[in-house]
Amino acid sequence: MPKIRVLVVDDSVLVRRMVSNVLSDDPQLEVVGVAANGRIALAKIPQVNPDAVLLDVEMPEMDGLETLAAIRKTYPNLLVIMFSGVTERGAAVTLDAIALGATDYVTKPANASSKEAAMEYVRDQLIPKIKGLCAGKRDRLPTTLPPQVSRIPLLPAIPSKALSKVDIVAIGVSTGGPNALMTLLPAFPVDFPVPILIVQHMPPLFTKRLAERLDGNCQIRVAEGFSGAILQPGQAWIAPGDFHAIVEREGTRVRLRTHQEPPENSCRPAVDVLFRSVAKTYGAGTLAVVLTGMGQDGLHGCQCIREAGGQVLVQDEASSVVWGMPGMVANAGLADRVLPLPQLASEIIHRLGSRSC
Repeated sequence: MPKIRVLVVDDSVLVRRMVSNVLSDDPQLEVVGVAANGRIALAKIPQVNPDAVLLDVEMPEMDGLETLAAIRKTYPNLLVIMFSGVTERGAAVTLDAIALGATDYVTKPANASSKEAAMEYVRDQLIPKIKGLCAGKRDRLPTTLPPQVSRIPLLPAIPSKALSKVDIVAIGVSTGGPNALMTLLPAFPVDFPVPILIVQHMPPLFTKRLAERLDGNCQIRVAEGFSGAILQPGQAWIAPGDFHAIVEREGTRVRLRTHQEPPENSCRPAVDVLFRSVAKTYGAGTLAVVLTGMGQDGLHGCQCIREAGGQVLVQDEASSVVWGMPGMVANAGLADRVLPLPQLASEIIHRLGSRSC
């Protein structure tokens, strides 16, 4: 199989050298070019024909957002991974980039104790992402189906009279998640009748910024979760970066709790941790939704939810950036429905028995 061709764009000579060395050590990757700013990168893309572009956010002359916008005009399907700092500004600009069409992002190593530690971080965080995104793109076969149609047969809808009463909606999402959530959550009415819990794989600061953006675009309330928060209808809580989220019942109330036990599926927060907890607390009243994402986080949690009598919806392949997480659940036979992203909100509302849509 041909090597994955990567163009590295960063204004720092040291960063370009370090990242290039790390990527070049992998036999499946080839660094076909480097660029110190966006203008140089745009000139090099047609010359080196990369499969993926690693794009710095902060650069002189032409920054990452300007470069991304220009790339998308000419190369709408080229994989672009933003390389951003773990700062308030880095989080905000990265979310701007995702909204503009960046495929994904990786944060730069912060507070690395040594050059070797920084290289190991880049190796662990960046290489799997490049391989996973490129593999997903290469594996997608040409199809004559409309983009909104699922590539696997949809399971038949459960008749309304057979639906369990839903008391909680739990959402798990990763790669492509911010845009997926920006499509899903604004479609929920202000009188959404149950609480919503979300695990989006993101580091600290990023989850806070994401919650703020969603809150400004939704009729429901959206906030970053914290330990002790009381779950209420019409309120969505996003698990904070680097913390698992669980729920605990206290009499008639249910509270959100966060903790820093070891990562699961290499993730903290992890979807499996949240899903197991809501299955234990809400049982058959759980409605889980698995959206676009790489890997299999959420698979075992969905099994717990189905065993408890709950329901599971997943996003279809055609509308997913990566059909890893939802695909694993669907292929395991755990999904009640497999639906395109634009249809999920109405299906959720239908299962809640709400007349609003």
